[in-house]
Amino acid sequence: MSNLEQFDIDFYESNYTVNNQEQDHNGSGTTGSVYGRERGQTGNKPQLDAFPHPEVLQSSQPYTGQIFQPAHSSEFPSANTYPDSFDEEPPLLEELGINFDHIWQKTLTVLNPMKPADGSIMNETDLAGPMVFCLALGAMLLLAGKVHFGYVYGMSALGCIAIHALLNLMSMARVSYGCVASVLGYCLLPMVILSSYAVIFSLQGVLGTLLALVVIGWCSLSASKIFTSALAMEGQQLLVAYPCALLYGLFALLTVF
Repeated sequence: MSNLEQFDIDFYESNYTVNNQEQDHNGSGTTGSVYGRERGQTGNKPQLDAFPHPEVLQSSQPYTGQIFQPAHSSEFPSANTYPDSFDEEPPLLEELGINFDHIWQKTLTVLNPMKPADGSIMNETDLAGPMVFCLALGAMLLLAGKVHFGYVYGMSALGCIAIHALLNLMSMARVSYGCVASVLGYCLLPMVILSSYAVIFSLQGVLGTLLALVVIGWCSLSASKIFTSALAMEGQQLLVAYPCALLYGLFALLTVF
């Protein structure tokens, strides 16, 4: 039993005394006094005015405008002073490069092979008309029971590449691929007329062959006339008309057969 009592005394033995408790109590009071002094100092600070003085409000400039009509300020220029206003902007079709007047003139030039071509207009890169004529040719062939849209666009692309390379070799002036595609596309209009005739009547005969030959000559003559006038290729119209006739002969084969 003496061993157990000695174990209890040793287990609960500690260095904390009553004097330490009194010191802790005095320290907490000191802390409270410090916080109390801080509150007193904070309460003694002057408060700022939440609202401005009436003199400041009276000295500001009064509003002279009307309701829904604010006063004009010279610091900010109006929209009319800017040069890029909506009235001065070009039309949307002109920005896209679509000119119906030039399209009509090119169409008339193709329909009349004897009419002299305007080189300034024909040298433009206008693909709106050629796309319409290629789509019309494919639609006429579709009405005739021939689905040849891929052949039409494929032969058009390859033919434009070949004619473009040939013209750059034959002429002194450089010609763009877009100009070649534009001229060949506009000259496809007589072939569209032939394909529309093939919707009603059959072209597999003597009459159809003669009509196809006439249309091929019509297309190639119009294209060579435009190329020689736009590129100043005097005396070379027949040389340009021959490869054009080969290209339009492929479209004639699609139309007839």
